[in-house]
Amino acid sequence: MTVSTLGRTERFASVGSTNDVVRDWLAAGVPEVCVAIADEQTAGRGRDGRTWQAPAGSGLTLSLGFRPTWLAPSHAWRLPAVVSLAMAEAAEASTGLRHGSIGLKWPNDLVANPAARLLARARANRPGFHKLAGVLGETSGLGTGDPRVVVGIGINTNWPRGDFPPELAHSMTSLSEVTEGPIDNAGLLTRFLAALEVAVDELRGGRFDADAWRDRQITTEQLVELHGPAGAVEMIDAVGVDPDSGALLVGDARDPRPVFVGEITHVRFPTAGRGV
Repeated sequence: MTVSTLGRTERFASVGSTNDVVRDWLAAGVPEVCVAIADEQTAGRGRDGRTWQAPAGSGLTLSLGFRPTWLAPSHAWRLPAVVSLAMAEAAEASTGLRHGSIGLKWPNDLVANPAARLLARARANRPGFHKLAGVLGETSGLGTGDPRVVVGIGINTNWPRGDFPPELAHSMTSLSEVTEGPIDNAGLLTRFLAALEVAVDELRGGRFDADAWRDRQITTEQLVELHGPAGAVEMIDAVGVDPDSGALLVGDARDPRPVFVGEITHVRFPTAGRGV
């Protein structure tokens, strides 16, 4: 997905929210795929209205706009999924990290082990992974003739540990901290768009790399806390993910129960001192 093939691409020194920018572009008729990139967001947000901000230059922040008339409404969740996968692949390729060093914490967060530069991902280390990037998908018009999907992603690249917000320092990391070296954001963006082009073309053809999505899940085979919107917390085994619905599968592996994104506010590991 080169710049020449994009419906519109624009870079901002500072913007409130790249998701809002792209949503407005789609409403004005801009064709897919459109991309807004920001050096700084002043009103970035995560799931359930949570805020997300990072110092200027400390990360790569962008949003992508799609008009997925070619995708079944029930599979719209695959767009944030392939965005996450493309960024994980691009980050590993850009830094020389081993394949699988960056995982996905359901539904779409990117996480990395502080020792990822030395060790490939191990199941025993999964609760020790720290958040590297957040992904937010927003939809409108699904099932109509004008479906729109906006996917925002912010990945911490050159954010030094000493500058992490104190309340998040135990649970976050950045690529420069994992690799102990500066990150070329422009090179990372180029690799990301190239990986995403392949994934989106596959989706247009009715294909989704379910194996790649499943293999990067760090939540699978872990005891997790499911936090409900009313404050209820359920502790249960996560046994897998469903590549058709995008659900997290919990409970008995022989007859698992699906959990969907809209049903919960958080998925957390109950281990003391957990990373994410």
